[in-house]
Order: sequence, then C-alpha cells, then structure tokens
Amino acid sequence: MDEQQRYARARAQVARLRQFYTHLAAYVLVNAGLFLLSLFTGGAWSIWPLLGWGIGLAAHAAVTFIPGGLLGADWEERQIQRMMERKE
Repeated sequence: MDEQQRYARARAQVARLRQFYTHLAAYVLVNAGLFLLSLFTGGAWSIWPLLGWGIGLAAHAAVTFIPGGLLGADWEERQIQRMMERKE
C-alpha cells in the first residue's frame, strides 16, 4: 500500500470518528434533556428513547471502532474489484 492509499484510509477513519463523536454528543444532549423533562412530568418514559437510541449508538460504535469494521478491512475494495472484473 502506497503513502497516498494510507493517507486516504486514515482520512476516512478520521471522518468516521468525527461522525461517531457527533452522534455521541447528540445522544448525550438530547437524552439528558428528555431525562430532565421526564423528571418534571413525573414519568419514567425517558428510558425508552435512551435504550432505543443506545442500540443504534452501540452499532455505530462497533462499525467505527472494531478493527476492519464489521465486514473486514478490505471488504469494500474486494467488492469494487469484483464489480470491475465483471463483463457486462
């Protein structure tokens, strides 16, 4: 892998990290607001958005932080090569 490819991969990973941290910040802020709202309204309903969105956030974390992603490090590149090799 040459330097340009390494740079492109590092840049893509940094973009994924930025997206995850933005997602995490939105999760914390919105759910903190919902929690406070549920305290004032006397309900315990804020647990449901917390859990539901938490599942999505956990999936986003897995894709971002598991080495190679869920489909392997070179899955996308292999798929591109297969499509380029097809004769249509």
